[in-house]
Amino acid sequence: MRLFIVIALMGAISGLCAQQSNTGDVYNVAVKQLRNNVLKEAEKALKEKAVTVTAQTSPRSAGGIHDFYSEGDYWWPNPVNADGPYIQKDGMTNPDNFVAHRLAMIRLSQIVGVLASAWRITGHDKYVKKAMEHCKAWFVDTATKMNPSLLYAQAIKGRATGRGIGIIDAIQLLEVAQGLYMMQQSPAMDQEALRRVKQWFAQYLDWVTSHQYGIDEMNAANNHGTCWVMQVASFAKFTGNQKWINFCSERYKNVLLPNQMAPDGSFPRELARTKPYGYSLFNLDAMTAICQILSSKENDLWNYQTADGRSIKKAIAFLYPYINNKNKWPFKQDVMYWNNWPVAQPALLFGAAAFNNRDWFNTWAKLDHFPAVEEVIRNLPVRNPLIWIAK
Repeated sequence: MRLFIVIALMGAISGLCAQQSNTGDVYNVAVKQLRNNVLKEAEKALKEKAVTVTAQTSPRSAGGIHDFYSEGDYWWPNPVNADGPYIQKDGMTNPDNFVAHRLAMIRLSQIVGVLASAWRITGHDKYVKKAMEHCKAWFVDTATKMNPSLLYAQAIKGRATGRGIGIIDAIQLLEVAQGLYMMQQSPAMDQEALRRVKQWFAQYLDWVTSHQYGIDEMNAANNHGTCWVMQVASFAKFTGNQKWINFCSERYKNVLLPNQMAPDGSFPRELARTKPYGYSLFNLDAMTAICQILSSKENDLWNYQTADGRSIKKAIAFLYPYINNKNKWPFKQDVMYWNNWPVAQPALLFGAAAFNNRDWFNTWAKLDHFPAVEEVIRNLPVRNPLIWIAK
C-alpha cells in the first residue's frame, strides 16, 4: 500500500513548475497521504483536556507554580557523591530528570497542530474551538497559565537554577503559534482570547530578546542559535512584530549560514557531537523552518546564498543521501536513538516545495509521519506539515 502511495505521489508531483503552483500541489498531495491519520488524531484531540505547567511541580524548581521548569538532559548524579552537583554525560539522557513541563508543552503542540491541520482539511469549527480551549488554559487563564519566560529551564542540580540553553524548550510552541496563525480568520475563532494569547507571545518575545539567557542563546554557534532564530521568527510573525522578523531574516543570512554551514553544506558543529546524525537533521529542519516562516516574494531565503555559495539548498542536498539511505552515513553513529532516525523530516517537504525536487518529496513520503519515540518527537518541532504549506 505504501509503495502504491509513493508511486502515485511521484506522478502527482512530476509536473510541478512554478514555485507558487508547486507549493499548492505539494499541499494537495500531502493532504491525500496524511488526511486519514490527521482526522483520526484530531478526533482523539477533541477529547483531551488542557494540561499546563500548573498540573505538576518539582521540589527542585526555584520558580513558582506558573513557571516552566525542566532539567538538563545530559546531567547525572555523581557516582562518588550522590548528593553533590550533577556531572555531564554528553548525549546520554538521564531518564530521572524532571521533564513533565516539557512533555506537557509537547502535548499542547501536538494537539493544536493536529487540530489546525484538521481544520485546514475540513473547515470545521469544532477544531478551532478546541484548540482555543487549550490555548486559553496555557496563556490566558490566571489559574493555569504559564509565565511568559523560561527562567528555570534546563536546570542542573547543584549547578544552576536555569540556563539560557533551556530556551530551546520553547520550540515546542512553534506549531501552537503557526496553528493559531492559520486559524485566526476562522469565524469560529474567539478573537478576544486570540488577542490575549498574542499578548502572551509578545511578552515572551520581549523576554527572549532582552534577557541575558536569550542573548546568550541567540549567540550560540550551533543548533541552539538556529532554534533561537526559528522561535523568534515564528512568534514575531504570529504577533506581527516586523522589527524581529527583519532581524531574524538578516541573522539567517549573515550569521547562521556563514558561521554554521561548511562549504559542502554540512554542519561541522553538529557533526562533532555524540549524536551527529540526529543533530544534523535537527539543525537542518530548524533552518528550513526559518526559510518557510520568513520567505516572501521580496525576501526569498530559499534561494539566498552567501558570496561563497552556502545556501539552504546545499544543506538539504548534503544530508539527503543519508536520509534516503542511512547506511551511507560516513561519520560516527549516534550514541543514542541511532535506529530511530530518520523520520519524515520537514526539511525534505519544504525543500521539495521550494525547489520542485521530486526525489526529496518521495523520500519524505515514504518515511514515518507519526513517530512515537519521545526523543524523536521532541527534536521534530514541525510535526504537522499541513499547517505550513500553502494551498
